Amino acid sequence: MTATHTTTIPQATTDAPAPAPTGRASTPTSGTASGHPASNGRHPLEMLKRRWPTALAVALVILTTADDASGELADTVGAFGDALPLLPLLYVIIHQVGNPRVTWPVLGAGVAAMVALGAQDVVSQPVTLVAIALSVLVWGAVRGTPHGRATFGIQAAGAVVFGALALIGLAVDPDLGRYLVAAGWFFHGVWDFVHLRLDKVVARSFAEWCGVVDILVAVHLLFLL
Repeated sequence: MTATHTTTIPQATTDAPAPAPTGRASTPTSGTASGHPASNGRHPLEMLKRRWPTALAVALVILTTADDASGELADTVGAFGDALPLLPLLYVIIHQVGNPRVTWPVLGAGVAAMVALGAQDVVSQPVTLVAIALSVLVWGAVRGTPHGRATFGIQAAGAVVFGALALIGLAVDPDLGRYLVAAGWFFHGVWDFVHLRLDKVVARSFAEWCGVVDILVAVHLLFLL
């Protein structure tokens, strides 16, 4: 009886990688990791949408300061000195509410209050705003604060400092008052950008808008002839 031997030939194996598919490259050669163009090539309209608070601030300052060069220095210093206490007052109120979403409505209410106070001659506009800010601070000290005592103390200090700069700037000679009022607007602009960086108390869009407005107003006061 003859035995039959079966020989099995093993198939050849290989560890070579499969060829990359043709067409789109497997990895992007430029731009971001996802293959999209880098953000620095964004269309100007897209950048404007992202920076609309800055654009709105610049437009507002241009409109409100267009006629100041031909007016009296005392009138300009008085107008911006009257408005300065509104800035820390907004922060104090929004801080006590504890919800940044109310920032823009509170601004609208504040502007309406400014217009109403400016239409009468019974009470001083900046003194009234400072008094309201102090009242809210007393309310916060008694009833508590949603952001903690440390943040409350910072907001209280801001209200006192900016309010004092406004009142003193309005009380002294306009040539000196312009620098005190400008300092108040400038440092409140720094205040805004710090809050924008920390993303605290107020809405980020408001912090950006208010910061740009404040800095531009300060520069305008300093270089106003």
